[in-house]
Amino acid sequence: MERLKQQVISRQTGSPSQSPEQMKMEMAQQAGVPYKPGYNGDLKTEEAGKMGGPVGGQMVKDLIQIAEEELVRRQSRP
Repeated sequence: MERLKQQVISRQTGSPSQSPEQMKMEMAQQAGVPYKPGYNGDLKTEEAGKMGGPVGGQMVKDLIQIAEEELVRRQSRP
């Protein structure tokens, strides 16, 4: 799951060589969210959603695509 999350974030930020923490910082900056390294429990739900919403939504789409491809592979086996 972490690898999929990193792939999704990389596509959204256009920065494939960054660490996950650097990617989160960049996404937060782009969304105008006051995200910082370490504890972020003081973020409002709306702020967290600005970061997690696009990533989570794309992860669900990617997982559905992976599942559909696996079903096709299984059906095409003899």
